[in-house]
Amino acid sequence: MTPQAVSGLPFREAVVDLDALTANVRTLAARMAPAEVIAVVKADAYGHGAVAAARAALAGGATRLGVADLVEAHELRDAGIDAPVLAWLHGPDADFARAVRAGIELGISSMLQLERAAAAAAGAAAGAPARAQVHLKIDTGLSRNGVPEPEWADAVALAARLERDGLIEVVGVFSHFANTSREVDADQIEAFERALVTARAAGLAPRIRHIASTEQALRDPGSRYDAVRIGIGMYGLTPFGDGTTSTELGLTPVMTLRARVAAVRRVEAGAGASYSHIWHAERPSTLALVPLGYADGVPRQASGNGAEALLAGRRRPVAGRIAMDQFIVDVGDDDVEVGDEVVLFGDPATGAPTADEWGAAAGTIGYEIVTRIGPRVPRRYVGGPNADAAGDGAGAGDGDGEARS
Repeated sequence: MTPQAVSGLPFREAVVDLDALTANVRTLAARMAPAEVIAVVKADAYGHGAVAAARAALAGGATRLGVADLVEAHELRDAGIDAPVLAWLHGPDADFARAVRAGIELGISSMLQLERAAAAAAGAAAGAPARAQVHLKIDTGLSRNGVPEPEWADAVALAARLERDGLIEVVGVFSHFANTSREVDADQIEAFERALVTARAAGLAPRIRHIASTEQALRDPGSRYDAVRIGIGMYGLTPFGDGTTSTELGLTPVMTLRARVAAVRRVEAGAGASYSHIWHAERPSTLALVPLGYADGVPRQASGNGAEALLAGRRRPVAGRIAMDQFIVDVGDDDVEVGDEVVLFGDPATGAPTADEWGAAAGTIGYEIVTRIGPRVPRRYVGGPNADAAGDGAGAGDGDGEARS
């Protein structure tokens, strides 16, 4: 058997290094201080596992957690996580009453949502928080959710009245950047400042003002206010599209996607490989079959666009079309065997490609690559704040620092 063959390596897996995540948060928190860090664990923590990532982020100095919706927020509460959690995307039937009882902070984007939050607090069961904790969102130019600027004065006036009535507490005011240009960022900051002035004039005194995500927080210290929402940076990927790498930012990729070679085949010059034969061997070559495909989140769009995987100590080009369950890499005349380890992406310090590089090959971003890794790929957690505790399948270890989900 060749040296790269790994005994006991699963057919396919995503290894999530919780110690790396904690270190990334600690690095970012030090740079953002004195601003608080809100660790964003929406979308199952960008595919890394929400509960495990939340615990690791809190261990690194995050003071709050951010999610998109209440289902994600309740997952954290049900796992015993009692840190402040903010959820900001709500359907018309979202259960605000349950959220109030669970002490979940509500991102509020309309006066209707304000009224619903107040009603939920008024009808909350005994023992629940006395008031709904809310963060008012202002649309500063992204044109998604958030109170539009022409309606802001009415919204904060309503919020102030509901706060005086003891039904809500305005914990924060926030917005989102559009990530367009420095000029657009500056315009959004000006709009945010106008919103804050209007809120104060209405009698509100939010403790937490936040608009910046990883990119803006790193680029513009003036955008940090009282808190920053750290998403992609805590997972060790770069937020920048200008070639700046995560290594240059002092961050380590948290997820490694790997598998074992499922088959090896020698082909002659001219042989086609995979669907549509968009690739033909330029010389006699050995092809290795990797059991990961677009059903697992490996982007089909990366076919023929320079995507690579690490195998037998070298980065190897993807040969032909990425299929639903598998793809092929060209190893030339090197020796490989069934069972050898293949790394699609991970820490570049190991020689592996990065998720950002796979994103570039697919015409997208590293965010999408890690987030789309599907449920057929088991996550294996290494390290983390509970590495010596009994495993619960969500980031705690089983005595050797590992757990599966």
